[in-house]
Amino acid sequence: MDRIIALAALVACTGLVSACSDAESVNNNGGDLDHIRETGTLRVVTRNAPTSYYIDRHKKPAGPERALTAAFAEHLGVEIEYQVKNSISGVLATLAAGDADMAAAGLTATPARRERFRFSAPYQQVQQQVVCNADSAKPENVSELGNVSLEVIADSSYSERLESLKTDHPELDWTEDDEVGTEQLLHQVWEGELDCTVADSNIVDINRRYFPQLKVMFDLHETESLAWALPPPAEALKTQASDWLQSAAGKQARTATQGRYYDYLPEFDFVDRRALVRRIDSVLPRYDGLFDRAGETHALPPLLLAAQAYQESKWDPKAKSPTGVRGLMMLTRPTAKAMGVNNRLDPAESVRGGAKYLDRMRARIDESVPMPDRLFMALSAYNIGLAHVRDAQKLATRLGKNPKSWADLKRVLPLLADKRYYPSLKYGYARGPEPVRYIHRIRDYEDVIRRHVQ
Repeated sequence: MDRIIALAALVACTGLVSACSDAESVNNNGGDLDHIRETGTLRVVTRNAPTSYYIDRHKKPAGPERALTAAFAEHLGVEIEYQVKNSISGVLATLAAGDADMAAAGLTATPARRERFRFSAPYQQVQQQVVCNADSAKPENVSELGNVSLEVIADSSYSERLESLKTDHPELDWTEDDEVGTEQLLHQVWEGELDCTVADSNIVDINRRYFPQLKVMFDLHETESLAWALPPPAEALKTQASDWLQSAAGKQARTATQGRYYDYLPEFDFVDRRALVRRIDSVLPRYDGLFDRAGETHALPPLLLAAQAYQESKWDPKAKSPTGVRGLMMLTRPTAKAMGVNNRLDPAESVRGGAKYLDRMRARIDESVPMPDRLFMALSAYNIGLAHVRDAQKLATRLGKNPKSWADLKRVLPLLADKRYYPSLKYGYARGPEPVRYIHRIRDYEDVIRRHVQ
């Protein structure tokens, strides 16, 4: 079970080698594998961010770094204790002071950091990107960065890269902040308080959904590796972490983490995302009570229903498709009749009918399918029909995949449109890629709505 230590203030050490020399001499058994096994606890310092560690809507710890480190702790047979910081400086200071066994915070293994810490084998590849407000600054190369206001987080790989570029570009100028995270700087860019910042590509991918005006101008650096940082004495723990990350179990955990937190992100659509944010403020308040009541009645997440309705109709109660589906939840006439909906253009009836139908699809998915996979399969059935979902499950079994896993099924569904496979299926051809994109977008919209409302 996770144990969390949330610290409001940063450790006094700033993260600079000279300022941390005394702290680094204090070990506190930081990173000692024998001590970790003796106490039964792995102490991990991380950063409060969507790409590291956060508390989800169910009040449960979540995030890519949490998922990976929890799997590693399970491999070691120990519990895990998290210290959650708001900045990279705070993360590195805690590790340097010996108050943590490992830092898992989306850290790139830069040369300067390698002088102070050990690093595990890499687990993800990213690129540093210059991100600006699309409505204002538009630098096209490093030389033009001297004409904009540029700020990055302190003690970061971004500041190291900018320092190396300054030799050839003396006009380059920027400020650093050791009290905020990259996400906060991206928000400042979005608000127009700052022209540009630098962020890793995985952070940009997530945050551009929340802040539509963000635009990637160019890559600042070639591909870099993210890895876990450890205290200098932690050779045995480093070996354990690296071996596990490169093992079959570690690769499986990395794949699962990638699938849960990144693979569902669709290709960014600037116009669509900006329109969504506007409509969250101007349109959603008219219908959010309907989603709340329908969600409570059918034990479905109200924000997911709102996101599904946006995917279906962009919250237009009079929406109509070329095939004749109508309303907020875009119900067919037969489906509406079966769900007791008399007027598909009535928002209350449409939401009630759509939620009832989604609940019915979920009930017809085998109860042994775990959540949230069962809900994703129900959404697929809403989109493409239950018969085709069952065809995909049978095909998954035939191909040696798990028919009860959404991670496997979303790779099989596109094969329903592949002539090598659909002739042998009971219900034949289907637009298999469509439900996969459908759920990708719903998950994306749900995340944006939640973040914006919060």
